[in-house]
Amino acid sequence: MAGYVGVLVSDPWLQNQFTQVELRSLKTHFSTIRRENGGVLKVADLPARMCKLKHVGESLTEEERSAFLQDSYQNLDEDVDFELFLRVYLKLQAHASARMGSVKTSSAFLKSPTSTLLHTISESEKASYVAHINNYLAEDEFIKKYLPIDPSTNDLFEIAKDGVLICKLINVAVPGTIDERAINTKRLLNPWERNENHTLCLNSAKAIGCTVVNIGNEDFIEGRRHLVLGLISQIIKIQLLADLNLKKTPQLVELVDDSKDIEELMSLAPEKILLRWMNFQLKKAVYKKTVTNFSSDVKDAEAYAYLLNILAPEHSSPATLATKDPLQRAKLVLEHADRMGCKRYITPKDIVEGSPNLNLAFVAHIFQHRNGLSTQTKQISFLESSPDDTQISREEKAFRFWINSLGTSTYIDNIFEDVRDGWVLLEALDKVSPGIVNWKIASKPPIKMPFRKVENCNQVVKIGKQLKFSLVNIAGNDIVQGNKKLILAYLWQLMRCNMLQLLKNLRFHSHGKEIMDIDILEWANTKVKNSGSNSRMCSFKDKSLSDGTFFLELLSAVNPRAVNWSLVTKGVTEEEKRMNATYIISIARKLGCSIFLLPEDLIEVNQKMILTLTASIMYWYLKQPTEDQTSCGSSDSESLLDTTSNSATDDTASESSADENSNR
Repeated sequence: MAGYVGVLVSDPWLQNQFTQVELRSLKTHFSTIRRENGGVLKVADLPARMCKLKHVGESLTEEERSAFLQDSYQNLDEDVDFELFLRVYLKLQAHASARMGSVKTSSAFLKSPTSTLLHTISESEKASYVAHINNYLAEDEFIKKYLPIDPSTNDLFEIAKDGVLICKLINVAVPGTIDERAINTKRLLNPWERNENHTLCLNSAKAIGCTVVNIGNEDFIEGRRHLVLGLISQIIKIQLLADLNLKKTPQLVELVDDSKDIEELMSLAPEKILLRWMNFQLKKAVYKKTVTNFSSDVKDAEAYAYLLNILAPEHSSPATLATKDPLQRAKLVLEHADRMGCKRYITPKDIVEGSPNLNLAFVAHIFQHRNGLSTQTKQISFLESSPDDTQISREEKAFRFWINSLGTSTYIDNIFEDVRDGWVLLEALDKVSPGIVNWKIASKPPIKMPFRKVENCNQVVKIGKQLKFSLVNIAGNDIVQGNKKLILAYLWQLMRCNMLQLLKNLRFHSHGKEIMDIDILEWANTKVKNSGSNSRMCSFKDKSLSDGTFFLELLSAVNPRAVNWSLVTKGVTEEEKRMNATYIISIARKLGCSIFLLPEDLIEVNQKMILTLTASIMYWYLKQPTEDQTSCGSSDSESLLDTTSNSATDDTASESSADENSNR
């Protein structure tokens, strides 16, 4: 089927931005306007021709669309193919959302899917992030030859073009996310190698909690400053707030009085915990106001003066509070911070102008350097993690990052709290199966009436049953009450449904038939067997998978150049297994697989995450043009799906979707 959009849109990132229905509709629109334009379409023609597109035509005038494209694209005479048309549409849509004020921002770093697409940048923020990079990557063997970066130039964006800098920064924020053996670090990279680095860094950024919807490889290559800086700001934010949880900093229990409050504290976003910590210290300093944000509430620098006086009284100066000039007070505050050895990348002007990103970064640096909490952690049994709690925490993080990667309008910080009103789940369901949600009977947050939350969650359960989820004895009220195991069970089935639906939509392979877990299992085994290997996966909980050999063979089968076998270990010891696991995850992301598992999931053979990994590799492979598949090995995929998709579901695969229900 040569006209099928899955073939016409070869970029995996672009495919993930739209449903198949949306792509078909946009393809029809694109063909129509190109035909009306005499068969040739240039970038300069788009402002007039995109007037009928949703959001773009409604929210922006032709003059506004034209001005935006002139600012974003240097060559307006460039021919527009379908993929470029989609990219322009996404950027105009994001620009329209920003203009209409619909972009959701937090109290600090912007984190909506479209928030990083504003086409202006803050020079103060750029200087701050450059200073951060110069500090944290100064000893990196590859990057240090480019450092220090001069913040007054655009060198940051030039260096970021090969993808290595962002990969390294991700590993600083969350150590071990990327196996650095998978990064292409030659002095001069060819376009293919550079593209691999970009794909690796974007998929890895999603895996640590960044929202990268509407950011693609092309944006790095062309050095689009607002997009690159937006991603860097998210990565740095994750690094700075990494310690703001009870697992990393158990002393935070000092902020609350009992177990009930601890549970509430654990559900808060890191920046909210930072605010609570700041107010806790300010209360001890007898500061009478409450700080509710990192912008207007700290512009006069008074709160900072009181905070540093209580944390580092030995360096305090009476002149700080005595001065009436906010700019002078901010200057004295920063001098105080310097004396206590606190690294900071903010200026007095940034403070008085209320820059939320830089003020949050400043407070986070203070917390990291000296939090003023008791070293004697309260003995509270609530903090003692059982193996079940550890597993729940890992799955919560995986599902949370996956939902945020879908590009829903609501960014979530804690699955168990943020899904209780049902709205986030309805948004996710609509992304997975467009049109399935009846929005007329749904209530949008903030929801004051409890029964409205139950109504939302009842629809969530009803739709789950439509999608054939295993939901025995589950009601909407279970979600409202925050039943962790039931919520995880539902999300796992939703994530699995999404992957199977994506595979089914590749109709030129599946012929529209339902894809079952057994199809994925047999596809993987057939690919490995046809590559000449004897490795085999008996099920998704086959303990022999823990050494990583099978998945390395599978990745090599779908792309012979993907695996550098000289870097592979025997997978005998725990350390060798971990090395192979991190390498497998990084290679899969480098190819273009959007996955959210951890090395522990591979080592422990977590059957749910093993299934998603296998399905992601299969989906990536089947999306490649036929000639590319043939060059990677024998083209067996069509006949395989044609013969196996009616077979019975693998018993271990089917039980994985209902495990939590049976364990309730």
